Amino acid sequence: MQKKFLLVVIIACVAFSVKAQVMAAKQEWVTIKSANLKCWECKERLERYLILENNATFQKGLIQWRFNLLAGEIRFQYIPDRVTPDDIRVTLNNAGFDADDEKAEETAYKKLPPICKRAEDGGGPQKGKPCHIQPNN
Repeated sequence: MQKKFLLVVIIACVAFSVKAQVMAAKQEWVTIKSANLKCWECKERLERYLILENNATFQKGLIQWRFNLLAGEIRFQYIPDRVTPDDIRVTLNNAGFDADDEKAEETAYKKLPPICKRAEDGGGPQKGKPCHIQPNN
């Protein structure tokens, strides 16, 4: 019983220490525009990609992100010594999405569903069919 209690205490101390280090690091915000991020389906697709990249590549350097689908923007809170705004833009491009002035990586862009394409390619909200609101399932 004492061993289990000691193990729980050690794990709690390590978790607290890691959280304190993350909180001590100066966090910054960046807003990135994307011409082909206007709908709920695009948001969900990109969010899954960001979670994987944050765990694998960024060492959990992305703290949070917030979508504004009507404006086609994402605000990222990040830890600058783990990830940069350019890293975030490259990740968006690799997921098939434009990021500010950088166009999406072509192969990834082609894999997106039609609604997630740029307006000039027929994507985005269609007349009378808003897509920025989560559908009721």
